[in-house]
Amino acid sequence: MIEKQVNGCVVRLTQGDITDLEVEAFVYDARPNLVLGSGYGGAIAQRGGPSIQEELKTKGPLEVGQATISGAGDLKAKHIVHAVGPKFQEADEERKLRQATLASLQQAEAAGITQLAFPPMGTGLYGVPLDVCSRVMVDAVKEHLAGAPRIKEVVFVAVDAREYQPFEARLKAL
Repeated sequence: MIEKQVNGCVVRLTQGDITDLEVEAFVYDARPNLVLGSGYGGAIAQRGGPSIQEELKTKGPLEVGQATISGAGDLKAKHIVHAVGPKFQEADEERKLRQATLASLQQAEAAGITQLAFPPMGTGLYGVPLDVCSRVMVDAVKEHLAGAPRIKEVVFVAVDAREYQPFEARLKAL
């Protein structure tokens, strides 16, 4: 685990299953229609229960770069921020990833959330390269935390060493 201070806020990197983390809220890299699919979406639906998908029916669809918040059902977290990130080689991929990261932080701030966990957005099925993802997301979080945020802790959660290493290198450079 690596931990840094940015403007009085803790930014940390850990490895594990984001849906099993004891955090106030975590970000899910959502589809524009907000339907919980396979992978983490399936885990959220199965472990969190049907209330999450029911709540999402009233919140979508979203454009790439937008985010919304829902309850987390039976999960350890209290909230889920559903952010629609870009797909690999989509036009303006980096700008859209930055926008989705900032929108997630803004949704958390608006809900009074002080602890938010992020996965490496877009790197799974959507194929955004990890080096691009880590650079854009860490820089966007740093930019957000330069203001006067209510958020006191941001956690990047890597599922394995392949995801962990680029975020570790980027955080060490802060």
